[in-house]
Amino acid sequence: MGNPSLHSIHVHPLKAARGFAPEEAVVEPWGLAGDRRWVLVDDSGKVITQRPHPRMALAAAGLGPGGGVVLSAPGREQLTVAVPGPAPTVTVEIWQDKVEAVPADASAHAWFSDYLGVPVRLVHLDDPATRRPVDPEFARPGETVSFADGYPLLLTTLGSLDALNSLIAHGDHPEEGPLPMSRFRPNVVVDGTEGWAEDGWRRVAIGEVTFRVAKMCGRCVVTTTDQDTAQRGREPLRTLARHRRFGDKLVFGQNLVPESRGTVRIGDPVRVLE
Repeated sequence: MGNPSLHSIHVHPLKAARGFAPEEAVVEPWGLAGDRRWVLVDDSGKVITQRPHPRMALAAAGLGPGGGVVLSAPGREQLTVAVPGPAPTVTVEIWQDKVEAVPADASAHAWFSDYLGVPVRLVHLDDPATRRPVDPEFARPGETVSFADGYPLLLTTLGSLDALNSLIAHGDHPEEGPLPMSRFRPNVVVDGTEGWAEDGWRRVAIGEVTFRVAKMCGRCVVTTTDQDTAQRGREPLRTLARHRRFGDKLVFGQNLVPESRGTVRIGDPVRVLE
């Protein structure tokens, strides 16, 4: 293979919604600037994702002025939501974590409730530096994360996607492949490596920024959701279960924690440090 490089960058301002692919992004301690700072919650404060609501895949979120979010979805007028001003927080339940966040304007709650057909609220992570620690089993003191599943960044590689699609093509449901990388909702995608090379990485540098590889990424039903149609199939979980089971996890990609700040850009060299 050639010299590994950064193939693409993906920022998802609203967890579980479609994001965008910039040419460069600022790396903050808790993730890419603007990534997953917004989330939907139900009446009890639990996070809403594509797991029970695959139509979230068809809603798009872009960055608005000052960290706001621009929402669009099929059949809905575009809505720009400002970052809420200082206000009482609400408690968000995201997996095993309880995180304080600030509700957006009521118009955003109504917009998304109408779209999904269930009552939801849109909330914003106002202080990512303090609100939510990374899992202490895999973190160092003081490391925090946004509303991502558990870690500041997710890295995937085109080599591993090619390897996975080859396995799908020779499996029971070849008609479900090949799958695009959007199924895995990464932040950074690396080109120029062999399939599964990232399994052995412990520290990497992307351009000027260094990262610790915290742990492999266990995958869920969201990967079976076509991000363009919201339809679900069996792949890639069926193939991952046969070929990429590590303990009780079906694995694709690596979770990263930044060791430094800086900007990553498409084409940056990717170096394996450990």
